[in-house]
Amino acid sequence: MGRGCLLGPVAAAAVVVSATGARELEQAGVRDSKSLSPSQRQRLVPIIQSVAIAWQVASASVAEIDQLNILQAALLAMGRAVNRLEPMPDLCWVDGNRAIPQIAVPQETLVKGDQRSVAIAAASILAKEWRDSLILNLAQDYPGYDLASNKGYGTVKHRDGLKKLGLTPHHRRSFAPCRQLLEG
Repeated sequence: MGRGCLLGPVAAAAVVVSATGARELEQAGVRDSKSLSPSQRQRLVPIIQSVAIAWQVASASVAEIDQLNILQAALLAMGRAVNRLEPMPDLCWVDGNRAIPQIAVPQETLVKGDQRSVAIAAASILAKEWRDSLILNLAQDYPGYDLASNKGYGTVKHRDGLKKLGLTPHHRRSFAPCRQLLEG
């Protein structure tokens, strides 16, 4: 989560569910996190955590994003989440068209996986809520960027904050609006 943001880490989650657990999550309303309101996602987090056999949330830092690029950092976060699972699943479904490097689990990529797999949808909810919570905490320390509303995305108010206040240590310097501030 947060691949297109100007600020903060990129987050990923991994969720292991049984067939029965998957049905239970579907009945609870688990689906693609982007189609749910914040209150719906918040309600689902404890349900996912209690129904899942295992779950993990991991991230890649701003420094890692700037060093590697956002795609490689997102894959790094995904790998960290999967590698922390206990028990390890027999198969890992990956949202998107890129396999995760350096995991020992067989994997299958699923384009639009968060719409096709309840486990991926559950993972997207956990990752989004984890990251949003982190950004809301940062919003208290950096009030001039409207982070509570934009969650780090490059909205007009966020860009205005960048022009007026400059970069925070949490901004991704490799992303164009931030890089342009450094160059200008």
